Amino acid sequence: MDNLYNPITAVWEITMGCNMRCKHCGSSCEKPLEGELTTEEALKLCDDMKALGLQWLTLSGGEPTTRKDWNIIAKRLNSNGIIPNMITNGWLMDDEIAAKAKDAGINTIAMSLDGLKKTHDHIRKEGSFDRIMNSFDIITGAGVNCSVITTINSVNINELDELHSILVKKNVGGWQIQLGLPMGNMANNNQLVSTPEHIDKVIEFAYRATKIGGVEIQLADCIGYFNNKEIEVRKAQYGYDEYSWYGCGAGKYNFGILHNGDIVGCTSIRSKDFIEGNIRETSIVDIWNNEKLFAWNRELTKDKLKGLCSKCINGSRCLGGCANTRLTMDGSVYGENRYCSYNYAVKNAQQHLDQVTDIDMLLKKARKFIENKSYQLAGIVLEKVIDAQNNNCEALSHYGFVSFMLGNYNDALKSNEKLLTINPLDAYALKGYGLTTAKLGNIEDGINYLLKAIENSDERFLDPYHDLAVLYYETGRINDAINILEKGRCISQSFKDETEDFYIILNDANPKDNNLET
Repeated sequence: MDNLYNPITAVWEITMGCNMRCKHCGSSCEKPLEGELTTEEALKLCDDMKALGLQWLTLSGGEPTTRKDWNIIAKRLNSNGIIPNMITNGWLMDDEIAAKAKDAGINTIAMSLDGLKKTHDHIRKEGSFDRIMNSFDIITGAGVNCSVITTINSVNINELDELHSILVKKNVGGWQIQLGLPMGNMANNNQLVSTPEHIDKVIEFAYRATKIGGVEIQLADCIGYFNNKEIEVRKAQYGYDEYSWYGCGAGKYNFGILHNGDIVGCTSIRSKDFIEGNIRETSIVDIWNNEKLFAWNRELTKDKLKGLCSKCINGSRCLGGCANTRLTMDGSVYGENRYCSYNYAVKNAQQHLDQVTDIDMLLKKARKFIENKSYQLAGIVLEKVIDAQNNNCEALSHYGFVSFMLGNYNDALKSNEKLLTINPLDAYALKGYGLTTAKLGNIEDGINYLLKAIENSDERFLDPYHDLAVLYYETGRINDAINILEKGRCISQSFKDETEDFYIILNDANPKDNNLET
């Protein structure tokens, strides 16, 4: 069976050896570790990745230039049609290294810059800021693209505007901004760890800098999500007219290679539980195409997530955002992503809503939220009402609808089920139960409940006719869809007018009998 996933990019930590001891280093790099791939093994891996169809690969570390054959590896990648990039701290950068990079076909050299001089040197090594400033000129002078990666912390977040001015003057092409997470050395420097509110501050800066121009702002996958300004930055970054985040790509579209040939979905998620295999034992092609591997992300669904992520309206496509953020900040790849801009906004709103205790006022707010299609906040308010009055029919009815719109079908099912224990002939609850049952895969049961809803409806509530027609249409039963919709259209002229466009669609989809009713 063909794999559903085609790898696009990879990151390869070719060595754990490094000439710095950065305070935020997630890999805690120091000296080279035993078991590094030999040059021969590395070149074979380059050939195997050609067979995999990989497009881009970033050489990383450690400090990749401390490994003597880094350029040989890059050159083999390039000869195999894989575009090589490299991340370096710039300490060793000189004309010779830049020339080797050019000769090897390195597309972009990304320099790690983590603040203005005082901040950067404190995090990395005294004198490293000046070396990076000099490296910009060396790299661009050699004809290689130069970009920057900045790992956000609680200090340098206040230096971004000044850094932007420096990078524009240095003609840097791209600037990737990523979140510093408490792993590796950063776990021992918690004072540097950002807080959730910093995400919006970073996005605000990125939006502002994108408007100014001069350097392309590239938000890393750990920064987002569903923030309108972030979306505008992404659209500019990728050159898209539209953009939406569709979940972590680890093991789906990208993978990581550790120094010893271990394969992971992401080099930041590297504990033994997430090692999918080793290229000394199994080829990268066979590891990637094994449907049982990378299951933690390939088989991830919204219902496996925790907290707000499990109830979020964006959850089914977002899947909790960056997996490593969830792991490091919440202890599990299935945890809640509190460093999500949308999550942060909802939690802020929830704090204000928690001050409201009057049931009538809560229901009034819920109605207003529903009217404005703010289903996430409506759900929060309605849960408060139901916690206080678990038989409140209005709250249960609204909550069933809101949960359905949020894609939380089990919650919708329970809410409608509760309503039906109170009134088994409640047409609205029967309709909601039927639609939700169908969404959960029980199509025939869903149809039966919608038919019961129709039996208990009158001219004031004809929605079940339309909803059942839609379900029939979606399951290919066009004649049944036309017949049930026509029954409703015979009852009410206003319903007939409202469903006219859908009725035309149904008849167009039914070539055997396309005579519209008269």
